[in-house]
Amino acid sequence: MLDFLSQTLSNFKHTGAVWPSGGRLAREMTAPLRETDRPRRILEVGPGTGPFTARILSHLRPGDEFHVVEINPFFCKVIEKRHLAPFRERRPDIEVALHEAPIEDAPIEGPFDHIICGLPFNNFPPPLVRGIFKRMMGLLAEDGDLAYFEYAAVRVMKAPVTSSASRRNLRRIDAHAKSLHRRHRGSRRLVMANFPPAIAVRLRHRDP
Repeated sequence: MLDFLSQTLSNFKHTGAVWPSGGRLAREMTAPLRETDRPRRILEVGPGTGPFTARILSHLRPGDEFHVVEINPFFCKVIEKRHLAPFRERRPDIEVALHEAPIEDAPIEGPFDHIICGLPFNNFPPPLVRGIFKRMMGLLAEDGDLAYFEYAAVRVMKAPVTSSASRRNLRRIDAHAKSLHRRHRGSRRLVMANFPPAIAVRLRHRDP
């Protein structure tokens, strides 16, 4: 917890939260991993201290492949020490890899069956948001799904207390999110048992 709070204070733009995601949200974000028994390629983007990472690792089976992309060097060290290194010792038969890079530049290739993203999109400029989603959707398998989350009503609450430029950015981000929802058969689930309450959003690759 102190690790997360220290990074929030020093780098709020990339951390985007004052509290790590809870177990209920982690279960919702990783729900599709319980629905298939075939080998899968899974990508996590922006894990922070790893609340979703731990849940993903618990679902991995022989034949699966798991990649984690994190831009923050401190969080990379936490993820490797706390989650990935112990998992490799227990399960050397499953490939797990950590990439310290922005997702736009990460040296990974698709397709991935599941992408789970914890990035704080409302903190980013709209062109960056569009670029990140373009990269992730480009990495997604045709029958794959992408999950991300946002805090409930966050754009509505931020708008009155931000600058006019920030409000314009929030409107553009909201418009892009709605466009993605329409084009990619989006679904939304409210998770009240999270602090603060969050909405888990799931997108699917558009049918060819």
